[in-house]
Amino acid sequence: MNKNKDDNLTLTPISQVHALFTQEQLDIKNQAISDAIARRMGLEVPNDVLSQAERIWLLSEYVHKQLTRFPHWLESLLEPAQTLAPPTVEQLYAGEKAWGQAVSEEVLLPDWDEAMLMQQLRRYRHWWMTRLITSDIQQTVDLETLTAHLSKLADVAVNVSQQWSMRQYQNLYGQALDSAGEAQKLIVIGMGKLGGYELNLSSDIDLVFAFREHGETQGGKKAISHQEYFTKIGQKLIQHLDQVNAEGFVFRVDMRLRPFGQSGALVMSMDSLENYYQDQGRDWERYAMIKARVMAGDAQDMLEFESIRRPFVYRKYLDFGAIGALRDLKSMIAKEVRRKGIEHNIKLGEGGIREVEFIVQALQILHGGRDQSLQKPALFKALPVLGQDGYLPDDQVNSLLSAYRYLRRVEHALQGAADEQTQLLPEEDLARTRLAYQVGEPSWQALLDTLWQHRHKVHECFQNLIDDGEENSSDELTQEAWRVILKQPHEQTLIEEAIDAIAWQDAETVVQVLAQFLGSRAVAYMQPIGQERLAVFLAALMTCLEEEAFPDVVLQRIIPIMEAVTRRTSYLVLLSENQSAIVHLMGLCRESVWFSEAISNSPALLDELLDANTLFSPPSKSGMAQELRQILVRLPEEDEEAHMDAMRRFRRSIIMRIAACDITGILPLMKVSDHLTWLAEVLLEQVLQQSWHYLTQRHGYPMQNGEPVMTPELVIVGYGKSGGIELGYDSDLDLVFIHNAQIKSSTNGERSVDNLVFYTRLGQRIIHLLTSFTSAGRLYEVDMRLRPSGNSGLLVASLESFQDYQQNEAWSWEHQALCRSRVLAGDAQLAQQFDETRAAVLSRKRNRPELKEEVIKMREKMRSHLDTSGRDKGFDLKQGAGGIIDIEFMVQYMVLAWSYKYPNLIEFSDNIRQLEAAAENGLLAADVVAKMKDAYTFYRATVHRQALQKQGRLVPVDTLEENQALISQYWDDFLEQPCQ
Repeated sequence: MNKNKDDNLTLTPISQVHALFTQEQLDIKNQAISDAIARRMGLEVPNDVLSQAERIWLLSEYVHKQLTRFPHWLESLLEPAQTLAPPTVEQLYAGEKAWGQAVSEEVLLPDWDEAMLMQQLRRYRHWWMTRLITSDIQQTVDLETLTAHLSKLADVAVNVSQQWSMRQYQNLYGQALDSAGEAQKLIVIGMGKLGGYELNLSSDIDLVFAFREHGETQGGKKAISHQEYFTKIGQKLIQHLDQVNAEGFVFRVDMRLRPFGQSGALVMSMDSLENYYQDQGRDWERYAMIKARVMAGDAQDMLEFESIRRPFVYRKYLDFGAIGALRDLKSMIAKEVRRKGIEHNIKLGEGGIREVEFIVQALQILHGGRDQSLQKPALFKALPVLGQDGYLPDDQVNSLLSAYRYLRRVEHALQGAADEQTQLLPEEDLARTRLAYQVGEPSWQALLDTLWQHRHKVHECFQNLIDDGEENSSDELTQEAWRVILKQPHEQTLIEEAIDAIAWQDAETVVQVLAQFLGSRAVAYMQPIGQERLAVFLAALMTCLEEEAFPDVVLQRIIPIMEAVTRRTSYLVLLSENQSAIVHLMGLCRESVWFSEAISNSPALLDELLDANTLFSPPSKSGMAQELRQILVRLPEEDEEAHMDAMRRFRRSIIMRIAACDITGILPLMKVSDHLTWLAEVLLEQVLQQSWHYLTQRHGYPMQNGEPVMTPELVIVGYGKSGGIELGYDSDLDLVFIHNAQIKSSTNGERSVDNLVFYTRLGQRIIHLLTSFTSAGRLYEVDMRLRPSGNSGLLVASLESFQDYQQNEAWSWEHQALCRSRVLAGDAQLAQQFDETRAAVLSRKRNRPELKEEVIKMREKMRSHLDTSGRDKGFDLKQGAGGIIDIEFMVQYMVLAWSYKYPNLIEFSDNIRQLEAAAENGLLAADVVAKMKDAYTFYRATVHRQALQKQGRLVPVDTLEENQALISQYWDDFLEQPCQ
């Protein structure tokens, strides 16, 4: 028997290999090879080569299949892979004769169509797989070379696909140039074993796609955004590698490790990638990024990625924060190992490949920040350093290295037999014996004995690595109960037992709802680690629900959140590790279905639950502006989509904090509306500045008296709730845009437009940024109908035309609207001019009987068209008789009728302070004003509550009967009272 001195393994005699087959099977296999050789004209293979190669094709069905298709590969089949030049792009382009050879000269991409490209990639892969499996069985290649060649094969496939796609799209889209005018490539980041040059024989490849800078393509027939361009390149890459056709596939591609997983964008800019890992990167992502590397991209891209990856993975101090996360990960691995049948899995089972990887990578995360010699993606290189630097004893390092080599050798034998991605030891005797011969062991029992010797040593080291901490036995039992339930979700008796300690109102319905959720496809398709996290979270949630007064409602509202995070279970870990966060979540969901929907739509909001100090103390307006600036400053200025998404996520986050303070009583009604209105003002100011930047980059700056105007001469005026500082949770924005630009002038850019066109486009841009839907939703709905002449008027009015319209053409109802108007964002000087215009219009002396008639007529018209009240339906808080609008119309009449005499009536734009001014001037009795304020405040508080419960503005008739009767009486008094 031939002995391999390095691995202490043997080459099994061919006679023993023959014994695995019947004579008929041997004849069929050998005849298939002979027939293939005969079909290949002029091919002659020496008998000694055939006799040596017979062992290979008998032990690997995959190799046999390839040799019957390409019998000429037999000529060099036995050449050791150790001596072959690694795969390169030039090799592939140069043709089959150059495969495995060093190609020094540059070879250009051949003129392949897509079908030929996919064929060549697959044949190149088959050529290399055939030789690597052969050398593995013959024991003429070491593990490091084999895995490096496979990883470089993936590099070649990725780069060739990208080169072909970029050439294919050249005429249509041109190139994606960066700010320096350099052509960008799709940056492909290889993760896991691929990143560490440790790919196995039938592995999928984990990829993340990125690109350098945002912009639009140049030089083609059609310009598209870089985001769209690189998404197309990425989609083609996946197709070229992953699609199975008659030639097979190249690599199975897995994109789930990208930011936000399967729900995230396929491609992200490098800045967005950096922001994600800085702001949202989880501990498991740090673990995954240890081996990450740029496998396609320029040197600049590699450096930039490393500047993101290293500080994210490695901290400069001893990383105590990671110990808890690693402990949890270790615990999850250990629990999965206990699953029935997993012991036959040499990767996931006890003492398997994953435990070796965990040992090394855990120590890298803990100490790599201070010890840069540990910052190595390849396990082969990192493990010896752990011994040299004293993190592991030398004998343990040697045991782990030997175990890892043997486990990987068995893994390759399992996968090389039929090109299947498996780590499961076979159950059939024949398959077991064949596996032993592939590895180089004399028998199955010898393989199993050696395997378990290694696995026991690995598992002992794994168990001793990180202290498990104290476990609460009752918690552990509860978690175990939910693990069992997740395996048998339709066994409702198990659910009944698990939730028996909770005081449900309708336990039968709760059991059915839980069974439906746990049996859903979303839960069934969760990864094992995800299901483990769900079990731990359910155990913690049910413990908290034991103290809950309304558990049915809370659970009903939390289930949609659990459904939303089945693909992002790190959020479940976040909650499980912070019981106060679960308590906050329960309290918010109990009080408001709005929270449930908001978090379901945007699970990232769960982060807000961690810090009670932040959750229950929304920032001031200046604080909001500063917080938004800090978010946006990290984004590239030209990345509009990233800015839009960031602003939408920011709005959701702030509104959640405001609502949390609202339902807990921390913020009174007036302060809730203040905060919601401040938020709108901050976002409007930012949108205005972004729109200005966008247009000035394209058209230059508007000119005035021969000088460029460097800041927007425009104000955004809010009417209605925004103007009255009374915004609710779902309020739209009634806006009017007013500019003060020099009309008979234009911008100073190469693509100059006149100032009126510029400011019209500025208004359109603002509306676009506010109302467009992105993956994060939209900012606000916008209503522009209150501008001069309504929908038929100019989108952006000049101050002069606005003044003229209000003085000479506006209807009384438009002056009523002006009572509740104020500048929300824009130029300070123009804002002051607007205030002066508003004061001049409102303080004009009016014919009070005519004014009153107009106000009453408009109210009756609105009530007939908009009041949705009814005895069976309920009371319409806004339009119903005795509702909000009645109060507002009475106040607006007083403002318009008397502000010429009492200017403090128009000092503020909100109803409450206008009512107070009416009392100060004796227009209303103090007790009447107090009651109107109480009713108005109560109505608005009810509107907020209705919004948080997603219940609209109709309430039961008897709920507000007293207030409704009071305001109706005041309205009747208003109708009957003669004008003075």
